[in-house]
Amino acid sequence: MSEVKKTAPRGGGGGGWTRFVTARPRLTLLVALVLTALAVLAGGGVADRMGSGGWEDPAAESTYATKALESRFPGSQPNVLLLVDAGAPGVDAPAAAAEARRLAERLDAEPGVDGVGSYWSTGSPALRSEDGRQGVIAARIAGEEKDAAAVLDRIAPAYRGTHGPVEVSLGGELAVRHEMQTVIQEDLLRAELIALPLTLVLLVMVFGSAVAALLPLGVGIVAILGTNAVLRGITEFTDVSVFAQNLTTALGLGLAIDYALFVVRRYREELAAGADTYAAVRTTLRTAGRTVLFSALTVAVSLAAMLVFPQYFLRSFAYAGIAVVLLAATAALTLLPAALVLLGDRVNALDLRRLLRRGRAPRGATTEAAGGDTAGSAGEGSPRDSSPGEGSPRDSSPGEGSPRDGSSRHDGAGWGRAAALVMRRAPVFAVVTTTGLVLLGLPFLGVKFGTADDRQLPVTASSRVVQDQLRDGFPGSPGGGLTVLAEGEATPAQYAGYRERLAALDGVARAEGPVTAGRGSASFTVVPEGETVGADAQRVVGELRAAEAPFKTTVTGPAAVLVDSKDAIADRLPWAAGIIVLVTLLLVFLLTGSVVVPLQAVLLNALSLTAMFGAVVWVFQEGHLSGLLGFTSTGDIETTLPVLMFCVAFGLSMDYGVFLLSRIKEAYDATGDHERSVRFGLRHTGGLITAAAVILAVVMVAIGTSRVTNTKMLGLGVALAVLMDAMVVRSLLVPSVMKLTGRLTWWAPGPLRRFHDRFGISETDAPAGPGAGDGTGAESDADTDAEGRAYSAAR
Repeated sequence: MSEVKKTAPRGGGGGGWTRFVTARPRLTLLVALVLTALAVLAGGGVADRMGSGGWEDPAAESTYATKALESRFPGSQPNVLLLVDAGAPGVDAPAAAAEARRLAERLDAEPGVDGVGSYWSTGSPALRSEDGRQGVIAARIAGEEKDAAAVLDRIAPAYRGTHGPVEVSLGGELAVRHEMQTVIQEDLLRAELIALPLTLVLLVMVFGSAVAALLPLGVGIVAILGTNAVLRGITEFTDVSVFAQNLTTALGLGLAIDYALFVVRRYREELAAGADTYAAVRTTLRTAGRTVLFSALTVAVSLAAMLVFPQYFLRSFAYAGIAVVLLAATAALTLLPAALVLLGDRVNALDLRRLLRRGRAPRGATTEAAGGDTAGSAGEGSPRDSSPGEGSPRDSSPGEGSPRDGSSRHDGAGWGRAAALVMRRAPVFAVVTTTGLVLLGLPFLGVKFGTADDRQLPVTASSRVVQDQLRDGFPGSPGGGLTVLAEGEATPAQYAGYRERLAALDGVARAEGPVTAGRGSASFTVVPEGETVGADAQRVVGELRAAEAPFKTTVTGPAAVLVDSKDAIADRLPWAAGIIVLVTLLLVFLLTGSVVVPLQAVLLNALSLTAMFGAVVWVFQEGHLSGLLGFTSTGDIETTLPVLMFCVAFGLSMDYGVFLLSRIKEAYDATGDHERSVRFGLRHTGGLITAAAVILAVVMVAIGTSRVTNTKMLGLGVALAVLMDAMVVRSLLVPSVMKLTGRLTWWAPGPLRRFHDRFGISETDAPAGPGAGDGTGAESDADTDAEGRAYSAAR
C-alpha cells in the first residue's frame, strides 16, 4: 500500500465550505453519522403513513360528488365488497341466505362501517352472479384513507373465510388499495436486497478498489434514509403515495453513485497528477463539485415540475425526488470529500482486479492499458496523451496530467476514437440515430389512457381474485358504475322523468333511482355498457353531465374520475413542460455560455425518451411480453404514469448531459478547438456515463421486478431510457450533432455572453473570458457573428 500523501490545509485555495470539509473531516463525518441515526428514527414506519391512491383531482366535480355522496348516501359509494359463495345450492338456498343476512347485519353494526346493502336485502340482479352461486354484500368504510384501512384491518379477519354453508372473500376498492400497499412494501424490500449487492459488485468492477466502491454506496444509503425522514415529516401535513418510496430507492442509489463516481474519478485524477490529498480534494470540489451541484439542480427542477399537478400521486414523487436529489448531492459534496481526506491515496486500496490479473500472461498489462478504469480513475490519459488524431487541451485543467501510478496513458482512448469516427460520418450517424429513435417511439401515437384498478396486482392476490370474479361473473360491475348526485328540490315526477332520460342515453345499460336523503338530495346509479372505464363509459360521463335536469347534478364513479384526471393533467401539462424546458435552458446556458447548446440539450434529451414511451405502449398497453414479465394488460396506460416517467427520465438524461457538456466546455475554453473538445469530453466521460447508466439501470430493473404493474412499468421504462441516453444519444447523437453545428455550437449574442462571463458556472478554476473560445482573449461580437455567417455559408 502506498504512503498517504497529505499536506496540512492552508488558508488559500477554495471557498469556506471546501476549507471546512478538508480541515475538519472527522467532525463532518461524525455530524453526518448522528444525523443519519436520527433520520433512521424519524423515518421509521413511514410506509404505514402513506396512501396507495392519489390519482384523482381534489378540485374536480367527481371528487366533490364522491364526498357529498359519502356523507349523504354511503350506500351509493361502496368501497368494501364481501363476495359470498354459496356453491352448488346457490345464493337463494335458505341456509345460505340466512347466513348472508346474518353477516350483513353484523357488518352493519361494526363501528366505522356505513351503507351496508346486499343481494339478500335489495334483490338487485347486479349483486347476484349470473350462475346464481355467488352474491355480494356491499358497504362503505368512511374516513381518510389511512383510517379506513385501519378499520378494514380490524374487521377483515372476522369475515374472511368459511361461515357455515358459505365462503366469504373480501374485495372492493379499499381492499385492493390496501393489498397494493402491502405488496409494494414487500417488493421494495426485495428490490433493495437485489440492487445493493449487484451495485456493489458493479462498483468494484468500475473502480477496482473495494474501498472506492463502498463510498458511493454509503452516499446512497445516507440519501435514502434521509429522504424517508423527510417523507415522514411531509405525511404530517399532506398525503404521500407509497409509490414514492420506489423512486426514493432508485434515485437515492442511482444519483448518489453518479455523483460519487464523478467526484471520486476527478479526485483520483488529481492524485495521479501528483497533487497531495488536500489539494486534490479542493480541486475536485472546485471543478467536479460544481458540476455535481449543477446536475442536482437540473434533476430537481425536472422532478419539481410535478408539483403543478393536483393529484397527490404525482406530487408525492416531487417530494421524494427533490429530497433525495438534494441529499445525494449534499452527501457527495460533504461526506465523500471528508472521507477522501482521511483515506488519501488509500482510496485505491484493495484492488480486487489486480488480484484477478495475477498469474496472467504479460499481455494482461496491455489489456489493462486498453481498458483502464471504466469510471476514469487514476491514470486516465492526459489531454496531451491523446490517441493519434485526437487532440486535447494543451493547457488542460489541473489533474489532467499524465498518470503516475503505472496505468495506461491510453485510458479512454477507445471513446475518443469512437467520437472521431462518429464526427467523420456525422450526417449519417445523426440521421440514422434520429430515425431509429423516432421509429421506436411510434407505438406511443396509439396510447390509450386509463386508470389503475385491481389488475395492477398479481393474479393470485386475494382482492384481485374477488374483482376478477365480479368482473367476469356478474351483470355489470358492483361498485363500478356511475353515480349522479342531484341537489335541489324536485317532485317524484321530475325524478322519474330524469331517470328515464338517463336510461335512454346511448351507451347506458340501465339507470336506477332515485335514492333520496331528506329534501333536496337524491342519487341515481347509471351502469354503462362495456368496460367500467372504457371509451364508451367516458363518453357517457360527458352525456350525463350535459343532460338537462330541473336540479343541479354532478357525476362521479371510476370513469368520471378518469375523465377529470385527464382534464387536470392536460390543463397543467403545458405549465410543467414549460418549467422544465425554461429552467433547463437557463441552467445549461449558465454552464456553457451558449444559446445553441441548451436547445440541443432539450431536443436530444426529449428524443432519448422516445424508446421508453414506445416500449411502454407496445409492452404494457398492447400486452407483448406480458407472460414473460408477469403482468395483466388492461389495454391502456394509467394517466399519470407518462408524466411521471417523463419527469424522472428527462432529469436523469440531463444529469448525464451535464457531465459530458462540462468536460467539453472545459476543453473548449482551454483550446478553442471544437472537434478536439468534443473528443476530449467523450473520452473523459464516456466510460463514466456508461458505468453510471448501467448501475442505475440495474437499480431500476430491480424496482421493475415489482408485482405491481405501474411500478414494473416505471422501473423497466426508466431503465431503458437511461441506457438509450447513455449508449446511443451521448455516444452517437451528441457528437454528430455538435460536429454539424461546428463552432456555431458555442455562439451567443454579445449581451448574453457578457452575462455568462459574470454569472456563469464553469468546471475550470478560472472563468473563461470573452475570448477564451479561441485562446486569444480577443474574440469580439463581430467575430462571433462572422463565424455564424461563415458556418451558414459553408452549410
